[in-house]
Amino acid sequence: MKVLVACEFSGIVRDAFLALGHDAISCDLLRSERPGPHYQGNVLDLLEEDFDLMIAHPPCDCLAVSGARYFAEKRADGRQQEAIDFFLRLAHAKFPRIAVENPVGIMSTLWKKPTQIVQPWQFGHGEQKATCLWLKNLPRLKPTELVLGRKERILSISSKGRKKARSRTYPGIALAMAEQWGGLQ
Repeated sequence: MKVLVACEFSGIVRDAFLALGHDAISCDLLRSERPGPHYQGNVLDLLEEDFDLMIAHPPCDCLAVSGARYFAEKRADGRQQEAIDFFLRLAHAKFPRIAVENPVGIMSTLWKKPTQIVQPWQFGHGEQKATCLWLKNLPRLKPTELVLGRKERILSISSKGRKKARSRTYPGIALAMAEQWGGLQ
């Protein structure tokens, strides 16, 4: 399967698909943290390419409810509308299968409810971090390893590194995506 992992600098999801033999590439404005196929640039440049599956992680700065106190400012200067438009461009791309991932946010009311909300504790990690998935021609992810005694995700990281740390996909979720979606025909 030819897979595009949009807005991913970590390489975690890309590498999960590569490990299972898929032709996968990540794309982000930032350099990839891991060696491997990566397009450093705007993912919109790749939307006319032929991919079987796109997993998109559009920036959530202007969309997630965790930043609601800044919404008025972001609406006023146009950043929120720009983020909404970008999210929808990815969601409506021409690829046969699409997963768009984002935290709980305004897209659930502005566009539509997510197909599914997953948690890291359903995939072998002890943390809680609700992650919405809007799916096109993909089945819901099935939990692979439930972790009891869950804890809130606490990051003792400087504000400079916090955004990058929070945006990384948990490896257990990435593996589930590769295993469960990578075999679809």
